[in-house]
Amino acid sequence: MQPAGLFLFLVTQLLSALDELYAENGRLSRVVENYRPRLQQLELSRAVAQAMAEKSVLVAEAGTGTGKTLAYLVPALLAGGKTLVSTGTKALQDQLYHRDLPRVRAALGLPVQVALLKGRANYLCRHHLERTLAGGRLRSREEAGHLQAMARFAERSLSGDRSELSEVPENASAWGLATSTRENCLGSDCPQFRDCFVMRARKQALEAELVVVNHHLFFADLWLRDEGVGELLPNCHSVILDEAHQLPDAATVFFGTTLASGQVLDLAQDSEREGLLAARDFPQLGDSARALDKAVRDWRLALPETAVKLPAEQALARGEFAAALGSLREAMEALERALASQAERGEELALCHARARNHLAALAHWQGGEAEDAVLWMETTPRSVLLHASPLSIAGRFREQLEKGGRAWVFTSATLRAGDDFSHFLTQLGLEEATTLAVASPFDYVNQALLYVPQGLPAPNSREHTSAVIQAALPVLKASRGRAFFLFTSLRALQWARRELEQVFAAEGLGFPLFVQGEAPKRELLEAFQRSGNGVLLGSQSFWEGVDIPGNALSLVIIDKLPFTPPDDPVVAARMERIRQSGGNPFMDHQLPEACISLKQGAGRLIRTETDRGVLMICDPRLADKPYGRVLLKSLPPMPRTRSLARVQDFFAALGGGINAPDQGGGAAISAS
Repeated sequence: MQPAGLFLFLVTQLLSALDELYAENGRLSRVVENYRPRLQQLELSRAVAQAMAEKSVLVAEAGTGTGKTLAYLVPALLAGGKTLVSTGTKALQDQLYHRDLPRVRAALGLPVQVALLKGRANYLCRHHLERTLAGGRLRSREEAGHLQAMARFAERSLSGDRSELSEVPENASAWGLATSTRENCLGSDCPQFRDCFVMRARKQALEAELVVVNHHLFFADLWLRDEGVGELLPNCHSVILDEAHQLPDAATVFFGTTLASGQVLDLAQDSEREGLLAARDFPQLGDSARALDKAVRDWRLALPETAVKLPAEQALARGEFAAALGSLREAMEALERALASQAERGEELALCHARARNHLAALAHWQGGEAEDAVLWMETTPRSVLLHASPLSIAGRFREQLEKGGRAWVFTSATLRAGDDFSHFLTQLGLEEATTLAVASPFDYVNQALLYVPQGLPAPNSREHTSAVIQAALPVLKASRGRAFFLFTSLRALQWARRELEQVFAAEGLGFPLFVQGEAPKRELLEAFQRSGNGVLLGSQSFWEGVDIPGNALSLVIIDKLPFTPPDDPVVAARMERIRQSGGNPFMDHQLPEACISLKQGAGRLIRTETDRGVLMICDPRLADKPYGRVLLKSLPPMPRTRSLARVQDFFAALGGGINAPDQGGGAAISAS
């Protein structure tokens, strides 16, 4: 048989195997609970198999409920070769590895070797843990207790993965003392190198046929090859990027550079500690480290705002900030000179010296005010300052990898199109030549959901908008008996709404428990919300996606405004200006497509299973009044639309009576075209 004929035969065999696997009584039905054949899932799986066989590029949007994880895992395991699967978060990564992969392997009966690989900060470092415990200079009894728990865990654990140690909170300060970074890792010179958890995980990943990573690691460790594992990508036959809508933002972070005040504080503290251990007779090192520590804190105090983003030129025009930044640089230069004189006295001191030189180079580059094809900007958080150099475009870097050929690339998500158009996503990543596929959700949105846009709301940029949203939402919350997500486009609006809802609930005797982002870890909030049965959860950006609350606990999603990226964001502003200079329309070419994808993510929280029912309430009159609202509506699932409160109340009344289909009467409809 000729090679072309053999290839066609193998592809045909693979596609035939998929048909049998996804059948009603196929092998998947034996391991997947409540399995139902879905034509959309089979269509996606066949497209992934075709891309793998042809080593081509596939961009596939799969509506909520398609089951896209199984749709790509099945052909990945059947096709053979090495596959790298990257997903959006560590939580999704763990779910894919610990839940989905075992089920698929059991269904296929294939002894495929798989591995889970995370960034080094997710693994205990035996060397740093031992040095910290031996040093004895801990900040609190709680920190000491956490470190002792980590030491016991290190003795019994095979992986060293911090997610397996629930005894120590995720945000505990002790983790920073017991894990390594790229900057302070000793590599093969480490006395614990042979027992290193990070190296063990990497070895397993190199030997495995399917490796699960997350986007952070994909860029930081694999694409940029910052941590010596760049051999994974070249050896792959297929790369599958799930939650692919997150890639442009993730790539912007990792193709750029950032100097954070926290990094400089860590350098100062590590230098002082290492000086006490290896250069106690050179007190100038400790003096310089403490001076840098103070300079970092003064630098933050020069910007009193809790959160601000500014282009570099505007930030440097602020006298106090520029002066504090100059003092920071002088203190860092002094520490660098002190470290240079002592670097030969220990590996850790040499690493601190290298870090100081790198930080100085990044600071000088930022202060220089010029960067080719990048925007220089700064931001503050309540505790830190960050200096960024962000690329205006990442398409070229992505295209370079694709043009090397020799492997398949699959990009998939529930939200890749603006309306019915892939072009924004394709252009961002340089994927214009990719094959595209849109697979609709199998859910019956016509009978499961209702879209409600209240009438009479003020302009979304007005001061009274949030209060008006609360008043419009109150009768809907009563009709739904709570069970609601309230999604906001800003933390300021969230806090305003929180105060008003507390007052209204108390005044009217409404017993809806209120759950607010930031009051507890995200997972705890979601679990408490689901247990409550009638809660109202207030969330901002991190709750718009990756949140899955199936069943009766959630039947109402309220979105306060259309999620347009603010034009004063330095990176957004720079990219819009480039579009304008090239003759494009910044709003239509950038802001609107981004809003479509974000809105679709928020709306996707509502219907998670075939039996879910609920209302999506969008409190922004632009959706109905502006011409571009048609594009946004086209991005949403095909649910009935109304502007009538009575129809919404009838919908929930019907659900309370056990009726699955929404009432069809009353209310002015929103244009569907």
